[in-house]
Order: sequence, then C-alpha cells, then structure tokens
Amino acid sequence: MNIKQHALAGVVEMIPRVFTDARGAFFESFNAQRFAELTGIEENWVQDNHSISTKGVLRGLHFQLPPHAQAKLVRVAFGRSLDVVVDIRRDSPTYGQHVKVMLDAENYNMLYVPRGFAHGFLALEDNNVFLYKCTDYYHPESEGGLCWNDPALNIDWGVENPNVSPKDAVLPRLADFNSPF
Repeated sequence: MNIKQHALAGVVEMIPRVFTDARGAFFESFNAQRFAELTGIEENWVQDNHSISTKGVLRGLHFQLPPHAQAKLVRVAFGRSLDVVVDIRRDSPTYGQHVKVMLDAENYNMLYVPRGFAHGFLALEDNNVFLYKCTDYYHPESEGGLCWNDPALNIDWGVENPNVSPKDAVLPRLADFNSPF
C-alpha cells in the first residue's frame, strides 16, 4: 500500500496494492495493523456506511459534533467521486482550507478523514457506490455541516448546479459556524 500525505495535516490517501490477472482483480481493502503501521493512526472502526448516487449528486459537507465526532475512511467501490475535505479545527493554521481528491473505483484509492474535518463528495458517474468506515456510531443530534457552495471555502466542484438535498442546501456558512473542534 502506498501512502500520500495531503496539505491538510492528518488527511491521508492510501493506494492499495492490486493483484490482477485474466480473472479480474484482488486487493486488501482494509487491514487495521497495516493501516496503523503505515500512517501511525490507530482507530477503532465501529460502523460501515454505503451510499449509491447518480451522477451530479453532491453530499456534504458533513461532520458529527463531539463527543460523537467521527474519523472516516472513504472509498468508491463503483464509479468516480470528487472528494472534498475541509479543515474545521479552529486553532489549525489551515482552518477553512480544503483538499480535493479524485476517488476512483479503478484506482482503488481511499482517503482518511480525521475528526475535525467536514467531508463531502460529488458523484461523477451514475450508480456511484461510496463506502465509509467510521469511528463512531451515527448520532442524529450530533449532525453538523457547512454549505457546499460557501464562497469563503472557495471549492471548485466543477459543476454549477449539483443535485443537493434540501437539508444540505441550507447548511451554515463558515462565517456563521462556531467550531467545536
């Protein structure tokens, strides 16, 4: 597995070793011991989520508030997604900055999103299958988010009118957000 550190401290991309032959492909999608050895990060993963989206669906930017904050390990099992992570750690030198990573089922890459980051993605293909490994259970009262098109975040999603849920369309802007991280 290859590891790529991103500009936001703690955000790590992993590209697994893939074995292919005429029958198809095999790769180890997760190994807690190997993950900890390569990244120095030890997590207790407790929940897996699976979403399917049509092309143009934008989900995010989401997070869970402490004490139910989640780290996530995300990947695309079918299709491609533009994945975006925003630093919402109030004392961080990169507060309000973001990184974008193309997650692609053909490249098998994964992205680790630490606690203290908002996360979202744009499905770039129909039947886009997105998988999340989470370190805490979903807790509805702890839902948080930021507006996907907040000018202060300056995220170029590459589309003008994505398909956004009514709930995501009214998330607060960074200027109106008092970060608990």
